[in-house]
Amino acid sequence: MKIAYVDCFSGASGNMFLGALLDAGLEIDRLEAELANLQVDGYKMEIRSVRRHGLHASYVDVVVTEEQPCRHLAEITDIIRNSPLPEPVQDQSLGIFGKLAEAEARVHGTTVDKIHFHEVGAVDAIVDIVGAAIGFRLLEVEQVYASPVHVGRGTIHCAHGALPVPAPATLELLKGVPIYGRDVDAELVTPTGAAILTSLVCGFGDTPPMIVEQVGYGAGKRELPWPNLLRISIGTTAARAE
Repeated sequence: MKIAYVDCFSGASGNMFLGALLDAGLEIDRLEAELANLQVDGYKMEIRSVRRHGLHASYVDVVVTEEQPCRHLAEITDIIRNSPLPEPVQDQSLGIFGKLAEAEARVHGTTVDKIHFHEVGAVDAIVDIVGAAIGFRLLEVEQVYASPVHVGRGTIHCAHGALPVPAPATLELLKGVPIYGRDVDAELVTPTGAAILTSLVCGFGDTPPMIVEQVGYGAGKRELPWPNLLRISIGTTAARAE
């Protein structure tokens, strides 16, 4: 069986997932062709090679070129369901968006159908989430595992004022997941990154027995005391040594 292990030693975000998958061998032309099925305009993907503490990585930036609406979950569902994307990709993508909407609704004391928030409706979130589902499928990954998640610590400032790290929606999404925060005051996990992790990962812990065939590093924006990277190892299952 082909599996992937996501090493979250520096957190996780949507664009870090895309960068790591591309660095691990996902072909950008195939990814862009699949994303074009969504019929969503007003963006372009910029991918560049970067170095973080001497390590090569891919950095993905979804640049918005036209003003985007604040979409509700129902509108995002229509976009995905009306596309010719494979049904498993549609289901995974909507599962991620559903988790994200439920978390936001819970922390804001409302319901999923009333949630409309720019972060989820924005085209960059759509590209990150659907792109991750497409990427794992094109790389033929059947199961995804992950390490405990480094969430950072401290506070962040947003439209609601100063909030603790991890942000409330992020922590809501990470319920039941082993997390830790140390060494730096920074938000290392975004709500989108947390939603992708908790939707696609079937187990958190040590690296499972596997024969590694591909390794990819996706870069984040921050300069940290360690490489600000998400690492994805892809390979096949191996028998556990006695």
